[in-house]
Amino acid sequence: MKQQYRLVSSTPKPFVKWAGGKRQLLPIITKHVPQKFDRYFEPFLGGGAVFFNLVSQGRDAKWLVSDLNSDLALSYVTIRDRVEELIDALETHSANYFKNPISYYYKIRESNPKGQIDKVSRLVFLNKTCFNGLYRVNSKGKFNVPLGKYVNPNIVNKENLLAVSATLQSKDISIKCQDFEAAIKNASSGDFVYLDPPYQPVSDTANFTSYTNANFGFDDQERLFSKFKTLDKKGVKILLSNSKSDEIVDLFKDFSDGIIEINANRFINSVSKRRTGHIELLIKNY
Repeated sequence: MKQQYRLVSSTPKPFVKWAGGKRQLLPIITKHVPQKFDRYFEPFLGGGAVFFNLVSQGRDAKWLVSDLNSDLALSYVTIRDRVEELIDALETHSANYFKNPISYYYKIRESNPKGQIDKVSRLVFLNKTCFNGLYRVNSKGKFNVPLGKYVNPNIVNKENLLAVSATLQSKDISIKCQDFEAAIKNASSGDFVYLDPPYQPVSDTANFTSYTNANFGFDDQERLFSKFKTLDKKGVKILLSNSKSDEIVDLFKDFSDGIIEINANRFINSVSKRRTGHIELLIKNY
């Protein structure tokens, strides 16, 4: 059975949906990416849409990507090193899910696997079948998103998993689980840093920062701004995505010449009429 898992030529894409994912904004974001850089840093990797897009362009660079969500970081490493085992596990999840979607989904949601393949296949399975592909945990770190309303969810996307695995095996790519400060502390002149943190809420109802069980608050936004200024002084090129909130606009007022407003649809609001017409910011120092 293993022989069917050989690589089919394909451009890698995010293997999970992630709140704030950038697939729909890629044409705009990539227009603002520097033509050349020695190293690429992305410390809020999430689904990796921007990273996969850039690394697929054949650029001559080192890629240092990371995320503080340990389960997500483990998923990247597992797809790199053990993709065939992961596909087998997802095939099992898929078969069981289609026998009884509701009971199987909640059984897996309540499970707490210890093994690497079981942990990662659980994350990918839940991401493909939960409401809006939303990753959210409660204060105890427990995944708590309800079942989504899907007719035929694509739980096992073999072609993309193989493409992602082949890409990540490059010796020029480093994947780590760490806080953003540690991830970008060694960036220097000639490097490019893309920052896509959990967004500063623009309203009380738009507050979604629970990617991990340690929320990303405004003090973290201020910490991020401090690093932005430090990297700027070192000659690092930085591109940052965030919401058009009063706090962020005020925080980055010294870089107002590099602020670009973009229209974006967001899909994690449970009320579909509230998912459109959002203005986001791209902030760059070059």
